[in-house]
Amino acid sequence: MNIVKASYGKAVELTGGASLRIINTYGTQVVDLWAWNKIDLNEYLSVEATRVWSQKLNPQLGDTLVTNLRNPILTIVEDTSPGIHDSFMACCDQQRYERLGVKGYHRNCFDNMLESVSDLGFVIPNPTLASLNVFMNIAVLEDGISLATRPVETKPGDFITFRAEMDCVIALSSCPQDIVRIQSDIENKPKDVAYEVLEQEFNDVGIKSTWVPNYS
Repeated sequence: MNIVKASYGKAVELTGGASLRIINTYGTQVVDLWAWNKIDLNEYLSVEATRVWSQKLNPQLGDTLVTNLRNPILTIVEDTSPGIHDSFMACCDQQRYERLGVKGYHRNCFDNMLESVSDLGFVIPNPTLASLNVFMNIAVLEDGISLATRPVETKPGDFITFRAEMDCVIALSSCPQDIVRIQSDIENKPKDVAYEVLEQEFNDVGIKSTWVPNYS
């Protein structure tokens, strides 16, 4: 079992067909995730294109995540959490914390992403704030427009597993956010999360998306 330390990041390389399981060890932690085509880092996981592909606000078990070139890159093949994840909120960065009143440097997901991929020898040509925020609880309110930031609803040991649909590089950040209450009801303290790379095969789950808009 591998650890992403609280408030820090970690990057891994996956071959197509292998899977990455992210375990919310304490059940309170948001994990920001990015992915890139290992052969061409200009191609990356696009949460915007994924919403078009899945016709859903946020991905769920069985959904495939696609790149900015509309190619499948990851599929959710397991999810023991309540299935609450977020693709709307930008990852935190230094500017975010400055605007929240923090003086001096504050660890952040954007820098965690850059540092972790650099540790593997990669340089991201077009880094983006648009991460998939695993376990993050952003609710759409009754007006259908407004969003509410709420604490995570996972339990200790809940996990999600992504199958790689191409050779890719994945960056994870154990979100350092300790001002906006996203981590838990009791305390808003970043904590370690665990991950493991799996070579076992997973069958497809759910219905394949078709890009066809849902007019119902």
